[in-house]
Amino acid sequence: MWFLTLIVFIFILGLIVLVHEVGHFLWAKKFGVFIYEFSIGMGPVIFNHKGKDGINYNIRAVPIGGFVSMAGEVYEDDEETKVDGKKLAKNKFLCNKPIWQRVIVMAAGVVNNFILALVLLLVMAFIWGSTSLKPVIDSVENDSPMQKAGIVKGDTILAINNKKISSWDEGVILLHYKNNKDAYKFTIEHEDGKIEEYEITPEVKKDVDGVETKVFGVYINQEKTTGFFNKIKYAFEKFYATVSSMYLTIAGLVTGKISFDALSGPVGIFSVVDESIESGLYTVVYLIAYLSINVGIINILPFPAFDGGRILFLLIEKVKGSPVNQKFENWCHTIGFILILLLLIFVTIHDIIRLF
Repeated sequence: MWFLTLIVFIFILGLIVLVHEVGHFLWAKKFGVFIYEFSIGMGPVIFNHKGKDGINYNIRAVPIGGFVSMAGEVYEDDEETKVDGKKLAKNKFLCNKPIWQRVIVMAAGVVNNFILALVLLLVMAFIWGSTSLKPVIDSVENDSPMQKAGIVKGDTILAINNKKISSWDEGVILLHYKNNKDAYKFTIEHEDGKIEEYEITPEVKKDVDGVETKVFGVYINQEKTTGFFNKIKYAFEKFYATVSSMYLTIAGLVTGKISFDALSGPVGIFSVVDESIESGLYTVVYLIAYLSINVGIINILPFPAFDGGRILFLLIEKVKGSPVNQKFENWCHTIGFILILLLLIFVTIHDIIRLF
């Protein structure tokens, strides 16, 4: 079983990375930027093909990540740069292109990840059906904190701790936030339209490993929706709900309301892939869409070494009217990459510890 999981794991990461890098690749070619290498994976090259366009198409040994190596990506516009013994024209360097073109090239990978996710969500809706995402309560457990507070079937959760939600995806993230007190504030709309606030303290249960779970005793309605337009609506609403949940997660990590222990690296993702395979194709397809959105959002963050960080420097260049000092920008991206690598190592070690 682990071999199948490994194959699916490599396929999922490879597909997401491929779609992302193709975005950079296609727009760079469209704007006439010379590309040295298009590579999927990291580490040693295990397959190489040099195309008629002069680009090295590579597959590397470690199926995590990938890159498009472009001329003048960080202001290296040396006119002496040669390709196959010939000088590379100055207009072939990315750094010599208009800022708007450079921004499009940098953002194209993220856009492609979002498009992939939307397409997969549409496929899911048309093959397996769509559901309502509105956080309407379907049932309440007997003697649960929710029932004792007076919450009943048909009530709609509008906000948790004064943060509005439009889907239960967002609600789940907010319930994982560290709370200053035991009780959580729920803003509830009853079926008669009346809106009330409730202070509800969850019941805390521990599993065999001692992991605590907050139990509120409420189940959200998963009512099926029908019709062509409802399926399209579902795909876009689910996309928005996932993006919003990711934003809440990042905000929680930054503010300390969510522990870094909640993060997962490659090892954690491998475990999730294994569970998804057992659950069926639907879950695997959703996992690809979910991870593609996550990769897109992470990459668009204005942090050095990410696409968003490079866009940030381009915007600074636009405002100040001249490029940021090349050495300074290179150092920022290098330090950013090191910090990301250290975080990845930390998360991976934590994932391994959790396995044992």
